[in-house]
Amino acid sequence: MRNLITLLVLSAALTGLPLSGQAAAQDRVAPPRLVVFIAVDQMRPDYFTRYADQFTGGLKRFYHESAFYTRGEQDHALTETAPGHATMLTGRSPASVGIVSNTLGVPDPESPIVALDGPGASPRRFRGTTLYDWMKKADGGVRVLSVSRKDRGAILPIGRAKVPVYWYISGFFTTSTWYADAIPDWLRRWNRRGGAYQLAGMTWDLLLPEDQYDEPDDQPWEYGGRATTFPHRLSSDSLRVVNELISTPWTDSLTLDVALEGVHALELGRRNRPDLLSISLSSTDAVGHGWGPDSREIHDQLLRLDHWLGWFMDSLATMVPRDRTLYVLTSDHGVQSFPEQRDAAGKMGGRVVLGGIMLGVNDILETKYSRSFGLSFDNGLLYGDVSALRRAGVDVDSLASSLASLVANQTGVTGVFTPTSLAEATEDNRAAAMWRRSIPSDFEWLVAANLAPGYLWSYSSFTTTHGTTNSADVLVPIAFMGKGIAPGRYTRARTVDIAPTIAAYLGIKPLEAVEGEVLKEIVP
Repeated sequence: MRNLITLLVLSAALTGLPLSGQAAAQDRVAPPRLVVFIAVDQMRPDYFTRYADQFTGGLKRFYHESAFYTRGEQDHALTETAPGHATMLTGRSPASVGIVSNTLGVPDPESPIVALDGPGASPRRFRGTTLYDWMKKADGGVRVLSVSRKDRGAILPIGRAKVPVYWYISGFFTTSTWYADAIPDWLRRWNRRGGAYQLAGMTWDLLLPEDQYDEPDDQPWEYGGRATTFPHRLSSDSLRVVNELISTPWTDSLTLDVALEGVHALELGRRNRPDLLSISLSSTDAVGHGWGPDSREIHDQLLRLDHWLGWFMDSLATMVPRDRTLYVLTSDHGVQSFPEQRDAAGKMGGRVVLGGIMLGVNDILETKYSRSFGLSFDNGLLYGDVSALRRAGVDVDSLASSLASLVANQTGVTGVFTPTSLAEATEDNRAAAMWRRSIPSDFEWLVAANLAPGYLWSYSSFTTTHGTTNSADVLVPIAFMGKGIAPGRYTRARTVDIAPTIAAYLGIKPLEAVEGEVLKEIVP
């Protein structure tokens, strides 16, 4: 025994490490068997501080047992689901990845849905690589699964790879022909259970006693003035309820259940090298749009999400050891409070509607040139077929300047850019930098605009939304939890930092230049 101790001490001296430090280094060398990436759609970081005392499950673990960044950022201008998801496992901005908006994200009629009717989808517009590609380069046997209620939430964290990627359509999880021509047997069996259909007639009531909720239950701006109070009852018609479920917490439970089934079927985490599981949970987004971030409904949704995440993590631990699992959590964007709510409280805010301007400009151009140039507006960005405008003899710079003036005159607009003025803006102009990270260099556009805090780009008075450069939309939580990661609270990080940080933790390298940095709190 004495000789063994002597050898250990000598070994530590020769390596320059104390025994405890050597053990820590060895712990870091052993990679996780499974990287579990979780995106909670429309998750604001302040939800953790608001409801931390009531969390008992998965969200509690992330808040107390992870390296938790309280001011994570989606550091680009057009804060929608598709561009947000495109940043998370790429280390690059939407401008680099090529995903400008939801509309210009994954919709693809050339990749129809397998076995069901629904809009086709694929990563055809996606450029470059993701964490999965980096893992694949380092280990050809890596396994992966990505699931979400939304197509874009399932597709974009994985990129262009043709691997198991599934999303929810009308009560079932399926994929598109980009990935496969048929649904695998394990997912077919899951779909046959009819979990979504079994929720017909269900009542969504409060999880906790009513006195545990501080929010008023009946606000006129919620859900278009309908369904403003608990309980919320779903249709007893099984054909209708599968779509109604989208606005309830239960699609999160279905998504997590499919993820667990897939982990078992695909044997993720069974090897001694890392596999990847990507999950995007969309119920918080739907509830937040309909009832708002200050509602009793979002409060109850988060309590249920916390419960289901705890169940998921406990269940996963029966298949993959907890100390061999790396968990990462973030979100694609935040959300604004209802402008009507702000007005009732005497706070500044409002809805900015540009539909009239767009209709007028399109009518003028179509009348003059007898064709459409496809001018569209999406959360501050006015774009269209600029090349066709030039071929038709239109002075594009003059048109962009005129449109910028019209937009700038709208109440709530704080600044506008044209392609020319954005190119001329200085590096310290934060709004300009965020738009540069949103717009690919080859994308054709005319105007990009910013709003004052409390204002939102509005397409319907029945919902609140996101999409601006304001902190309510930009700020998201970012958390890492795994072996060797010390729990703690930190301030700023960006979602583009997530992928290079995971890569460094795994001991692999990106396959291309990234904009994100390795977070030193995770990998010193």
